Formats: sequence, structure tokens, C-alpha cells
Amino acid sequence: MKRALLFTCFAIGCFAGCSKLEVETSESDLVFNDLATVWEEAMPLGNATVGELVWQKGDNLRLSLDRIDLWDLRPIEAFKGEVYSFEWVKEHVRRGDYGPVTELFDKKGYAAAPSKIPGAALEMDISSWGPVKENRLYLNNALCEVLWESGVLMKTFVQADGDVGWIVFENVPESFDIQLVPPEYQVKGEDEAGLGSSSLALLGYPQGEVKREGNLTTYHQRGWEDYFYDVAVDWKRRGNKVVAAWSVTSSLSGKNAAAEVSKAMSKGPKAAYKHHMEYWEPYWKGSSVTVPDATIQRQYDREMYKFGSATRKDSYPISLQSVWTADDGFLPPWKGDYHNDLNTQLSYWPAYIGNHLDEGLGYLNTLWSQIDKYKAFTKKFFGKEGLAVPGYCTLEGEAMSGWVQYGFSPTTSAWLGQHFYLHWKYSADKEFLKERAYPFMRDVALFLEQETELRPDGTRTFEYSASPEINDNRIDAFFTDITNYDLALTKFAFVAAAEMADSLGLAEDSARWKTDCGQLPDYAIDEDGGLSIAPGLSYNLSHRHFSHAMAIHPLGLLDVSHSPEEKSIIDATLSRLHANGPDWWCGYSYSWLANMEARAKHGEEAAEALRTFASCFVLRNSFHANGDQTKSGKSRFTYRPFTLEGNFAYASGLQEMLLQSQTGVIEVFPAIPSGWKNVSFNRLRAMGAFLVSAEMKDGKMFSISVYSEKGGILRIRSPKDGQVITMDTKPGETYSISL
Repeated sequence: MKRALLFTCFAIGCFAGCSKLEVETSESDLVFNDLATVWEEAMPLGNATVGELVWQKGDNLRLSLDRIDLWDLRPIEAFKGEVYSFEWVKEHVRRGDYGPVTELFDKKGYAAAPSKIPGAALEMDISSWGPVKENRLYLNNALCEVLWESGVLMKTFVQADGDVGWIVFENVPESFDIQLVPPEYQVKGEDEAGLGSSSLALLGYPQGEVKREGNLTTYHQRGWEDYFYDVAVDWKRRGNKVVAAWSVTSSLSGKNAAAEVSKAMSKGPKAAYKHHMEYWEPYWKGSSVTVPDATIQRQYDREMYKFGSATRKDSYPISLQSVWTADDGFLPPWKGDYHNDLNTQLSYWPAYIGNHLDEGLGYLNTLWSQIDKYKAFTKKFFGKEGLAVPGYCTLEGEAMSGWVQYGFSPTTSAWLGQHFYLHWKYSADKEFLKERAYPFMRDVALFLEQETELRPDGTRTFEYSASPEINDNRIDAFFTDITNYDLALTKFAFVAAAEMADSLGLAEDSARWKTDCGQLPDYAIDEDGGLSIAPGLSYNLSHRHFSHAMAIHPLGLLDVSHSPEEKSIIDATLSRLHANGPDWWCGYSYSWLANMEARAKHGEEAAEALRTFASCFVLRNSFHANGDQTKSGKSRFTYRPFTLEGNFAYASGLQEMLLQSQTGVIEVFPAIPSGWKNVSFNRLRAMGAFLVSAEMKDGKMFSISVYSEKGGILRIRSPKDGQVITMDTKPGETYSISL
């Protein structure tokens, strides 16, 4: 009787309210009348730690399960030798003998691991359920609902924190079952001969074991050395209703998947969903925008949904695919790593104006926690003090193989340091400045001071410089004159370090960094008056990475408001980008272009770049697919590897059109098209910790209000006459701007 009573209580708890997971529709919801049939078009759910993709494989509903710390972290043996140093690379460049460099970094250093690895999948036979009537991802609720014409209904969500996802069914047939399907880490017989460079079998793992006891199924997979991960799913049935919970854990997490599932099932999905919405409701209230272009609006909302699904304050950073690793039997594109030559940086752009600083801390906290590892790398590879961060990293911050010019660029850490700077500027958090932002940037500046050299003419430069990814991986990718990419980042590091030191009253430090900055040369300017790649090399080609234009955006060292000369440089740079065309642009190129056009106050061009991205470079589930999926000439790249940076840079592009403050003066609607007569935003964040809300009706400014989070001097450009309004604000007060 006691055991029966316990089961009854468990069942009541598990099923109580399970069908009443209330949802709120949005015009931007993803809605289809079928299930995707490939993983990269699946409905994405996630919480920055674990993720789920909802799609159909054959006759099965398939839920692909992932976890951010599923990694093979084996070291690269080729990087342990004495030749592993930047001086060794430079010596070979000096001699014109580049073969040994590519041999070390691209051949010996490149293997199946280290790499992000996939988790597992859950499958349910749906062959008797009939066609799908509606498949909807509710953005407001981070919940996917699928209704079949037979009446079977599924709701699934990844609870907003922790290691658990939920699946709730109604009207399931008697034959219902859930199978746990592991990746194939072993192949046999004829398949062995056909192993490609991305086969999971190259990792050399023993095939993991799947066990089942009743409806509880577990999967244990051993990885490299003592690493392992576990997947578990359990489900209960009452009549035609089913409740299931799944979990993925790793040895790095210190948790057990089966135990996580057991705890979850004892509480039930209703309690989990209530807690889930305690994250998502405030997240969506953090900020919002409304624009009259439906294509741009929908894509923006979907980007901010994915941003909330891919990062948390205490999570690992967003990798190339975050918690949605490829479920195709192979290693993920580019091994799912942390690409610090563009990808990680662009992924966090919407944290600032978008008023999601906590989510951005997932990036900064990890960079800070790995700082000792970076310093050891700096000492080993560059032979210098201070801080340099590898351009391609593992989960734990170890350098990975790749093109040495960019994977081991000395200025990578300056771009990462900008995120510490931006968090400080947008939060006005003096403690963060003192404890994190300045120490990080100070060490970056210290390294760059040592790595650069003073030439006889008194200019500070690098012996060899590069510009991602100009000239690819050839020896001529090393420039003997400093590129605008390296120059802008080095200049920014010294400028930001000096500004931070001034704010902290560190006069000696500030003077040092200002002196270093003053020794840097001017930007290289082409024959049209725009930024070139390097002295004597104009941007005379189509290229996906706008590395030569870093000074415009994201660094903001050049701004149209600074002077007519700077405006001319910016306009000429953008004109040449357009003149050379998008033949070899990726989707993220259009996202980045939108940000630059917005900074140039080109509203029409910024909106057009966003529309092109949303129309041509995303899959049906809104994932950025790198290549032009319409094959309409927006790029000669027409492939479809999925990475996230283009998605999140897109969101930032729209934010930059609506609000800017990088010059110290807040500007409302600085770069919107003339046709946008009705547009508004709520609680976008400006530098100085000001939350701004504004509305335009019928082409006329209707309202502007500013909430001062920390107090201090507010400077905002008047919409009436363009003059700068200055006022002293108090913390916690809201101010209406005179129209």
C-alpha cells in the first residue's frame, strides 16, 4: 500500500497541470505545417547549458540533445615542442620558408580533436500520427508545440536554467515509446574505409552504452581520458497523456543525468514551467523594439529569442553553434569551437544596447576565469608578459589549430577586451571597472606595448601584421607594414586603457598608454579617401571579413560626428565595400554592414542589409547559414554551414539604427529609413547606464524618456533642433525629454 501510494502521489505531481502550459503567441513565432527534415532547420530550444532541436528523421520525431561542455579537450601534441612560438613563425616568414609553418599549424596541429562533440537524440515513431497540422515555436515562452491532425499534441521546452528539458504529450496511441539514440562513435566493416576528416569515429571512443529499466533510459559515453558524459530520459503515462524529462550532464558539470531527471520528474513540468517563465518574462521586458518592416521585425525578435537561449550570466560563452551542435553523424562545422577572430565577438554585440548585460557576462566571466591560462600562453608562444588570447580556442581556453595569422594574432585580445570596456561603459559599474575591466585591458596594453616595436621614425608598429582573412593562409598574409585591423585594435587598447586609468585616478598609467597610442601611425587611406587594408593595399576585392574597417565599427575610433574628415573616410570606406560587391560575403558580412551603415547614419542602407540577411542568409528556423540560400546573387557562397554570429550581429544592427551613444551623446533614431513613420523602442540601453524609451508616430517624435540607473550627467541630442541637452540625473529617476 505504501509503495502504491507513493507512485500515485508521484503521478499526480508529474501530471498535475501538465496540459496547461499556457502560451502567448507572437507575430514573430516560427510557425509551420510540417516538421523540418534536417537538423539545421529544426526548432531550437535552449538555456545556454543544454539545448534541443525538434525535427523529423524518417518516420520518427527526433529531438536532438546537446550540452555546451560536451568537448574532446585533448591537447595538440604538435604544440608542445620548442618550435611552437611566434618567433619561430616570424623567422620562417623572414626566410620566405613558409612550408614548415603550415605543416605545424594546419597539418600536424589539425586533427579530429580537440572539438565540440554531439550529445544524443530521442526518437518517437510518428508514422501513425498523420500529417502535422501546426508546428509552432512560441518565442515569448521558449516552448515548441506540435499538433498532428490525428489530435496528438506535444509541448516541449528546455527549462530556463539547469540541465533538464521537458516533453508533454496528449492523445498518444498505445504504441507510444521513446528511444534514446546515441551518436555513432564507432563504425565497422565497409564504413571504416570511407571515414572522412569529420567522422566522429576519428575520435577513437568506445561506443557508449545505452541501458533501459522500464521507461528510464540512460546513455553513458566515455571520451578522451577520464572525460565522460551522460544522457537520461524518463517518462510516465496516464491514459493518453505522457510526461517525459531528459537531461544531459558531463563529468565537467559534476552532475548525473539520471539523478537530474529523477528530481525533475518528482516536481513535474508545471512547477518547472513556472520557474522557466520567471526567466523569460523579465527577459522580454528587458527591452523591445517595434519597426514597420515585418521582415526585419520578425528576424530581430527571433535573434533575441536565440540570444536568450544561448547565454546566461554563469554559462560558458556562445560557441559557433552554442547548444545546437550538428546532429548529422559528423563533427560540427569548424569543430564548433570559439573563433575569436570575429565569431565570439559579434555574438555578444546585442547584449549592450539590447539591455541584456547579465547575459553578456557569460562571456566576460569565462574570459576572466581563464586569464591565467591566457597569460601562460602569452609567455609560452609570444615570450612576453601581459595578455594575449588565442584566436581559436577550446572550451577551456586552449589554443586550437588553424591559420596562424589570425588564430595567433597578437591583437585578438584587444577585441575581446573591448567587451570588458563596453560592459563598463553601458553599466557604469565602477567596481567592475576596477576589478575586471581595467586589469584585463591593462594586461592587453602591456602585451601590445612589448610586442610592438619603435622604428627609427618614432612610429610604433609590428614586425609582421595581418588582417583577417586577407590573403588567406599564404605567406603574403603577413604584412611588413601595420594593417588597419591591427592598428585599430592596438590604438583602441591604448585609448581604452588610458580612459579606464583616468577614471580610476591612475595618472601614471594613463600617461603611459597615451604615450604608446601617440606613437602609432595614421590609418592607411586608399586613393578614394577610405580605409585600405594596409599601406599600399586597397580594399580592391570582395571579402567576407571587413577587418580593415574595424576603426568604424565595432571600435568607434572613427565616427561621422567627430569631424567632416572622419565622415568622409567612413563614407568612402562604405562606398568601396559596395563597389567591390558581395561576391564573397557571408551572411555575417551583411549583419556587420548594417551596423556600419547605422554608425554612418545611413538608415536606408542599414535596413537593406538587414532585409538581405533575413531574406537570403537564414534557414527556415532563423539560423544563419553563411551562404546565400536563395542563390540570387547576394553572394557566390551558397553553402549552408550554420553559425550564430551573423544572427546576433543582425540584432545589434537594428539596435544601432534606433539608439546610439558611443560618442557620449545619446541619439534617438539616428539611422532609420525615411519611410519608417511609426517606430518605437522600450528600455534600450545607452552608455552611462541610461535606459531610453522612445516613440515616433506618423513621422513625428511622440515621446522620449530616460531612466537613469546610476545617476550622473545625461547628454542627449534634441530631436527639435539637434542641440545637445545636458542634465544632471539622480539614480532611479525617469526624465522626459522636451519635444
